Amino acid sequence: MPANVGGTTGNKCPSLFVGTGLFFGGFMEEKPKIISELEETRDKALASLSQVNDEEALQNWRRDYLGKASQVMLTFASLGQQPKDMRALLGQTANQVKQALEVALEEHTQRVKQTALLHKVQSEQVDVTLPGRAPVQGGLHPQTQVMRRIFAIFAEMGFQVYRTPDVESDLYNFELLNIPAYHPARDMWDTFHVEGEGVVLRTHTSPGQIHAMRQNAPKPVRVILPGMCYRYEQISARSEIQFNQVEVIAVGKNITFGDMKGTLNGFVRRLFNADVRTRLRPSYFPFTEPSAEMDVECFVCAGKGCSVCKSSGWLEILGCGMIHPAVLENGGYDPRVFSGFAAGMGPERISMLLHKIEDIRYFWGNDVRFLGQF
Repeated sequence: MPANVGGTTGNKCPSLFVGTGLFFGGFMEEKPKIISELEETRDKALASLSQVNDEEALQNWRRDYLGKASQVMLTFASLGQQPKDMRALLGQTANQVKQALEVALEEHTQRVKQTALLHKVQSEQVDVTLPGRAPVQGGLHPQTQVMRRIFAIFAEMGFQVYRTPDVESDLYNFELLNIPAYHPARDMWDTFHVEGEGVVLRTHTSPGQIHAMRQNAPKPVRVILPGMCYRYEQISARSEIQFNQVEVIAVGKNITFGDMKGTLNGFVRRLFNADVRTRLRPSYFPFTEPSAEMDVECFVCAGKGCSVCKSSGWLEILGCGMIHPAVLENGGYDPRVFSGFAAGMGPERISMLLHKIEDIRYFWGNDVRFLGQF
């Protein structure tokens, strides 16, 4: 072999791995032991990989030959401790071994998966006569179902559905309903105030009375106003901070308290049954005069007393009364000519009676075990 291979005679040339030896200073030397061990590890790993036939064995092989404690990875970690003229060659060799093992692992993994899939297809039998599994279908929320039932009953009685916004002004939510700022009755509603002067989340659907009357005055009006209401109240088995409400109003000439009582009793009997017991109790609301509350016998406990009816055997489902003359006037009607009644009912409490539900919190807890029963 010529003396000037790789450079001028007498000059030290870079290390170069060729065949089975190394050239240092123009003379071939034996391969370093660590490189020979890496190549032996590679050959051993490839031979071992050919015998692997399942996922668990593949993971074990990866750990043994490519894990942190494997010889290849330990070689990378020890490069800084090797002689300087060996580091480049050793790093290159370790990297080539690592890449060869990774490529072989990837290819063999695909073969193992294909073999396992083929075995599964051939060994398992599918009974094509079995009926298919129907996908789970959603349904209407129980409150949506009850609300639609309420709408249908009032539609039969000649009422139209009228929608009003959830966010109201203080003017419509209180002032025009005969509840000025200084009125102590405001304490009856724990109000959520929205950012902005005089803006609130409606505490009841009663503001809809003014909207509906102003849109229809001076013609007679007979509508229901459904929607969500919001009050900052303590949550219990019968009280929530958000709840549905349905406002009922009728304005015309010669409408009496008896008309209101007959309408509401007719609604309750259509909703529950013809024999249901109801009672009207005197009450107070600033926007009606006289005012009352309607109770229905508690179906949950059959009148024996429970947490829903507060052990009274009765559950209030609505407040009602003759529309106050000031409210009629604010709505655009002359109270000397027109009269009317209003009622506000709670569909959640109606649902509790219909389905014998003991806790109002179930409706908005989003528990599919509860909702799936409807």
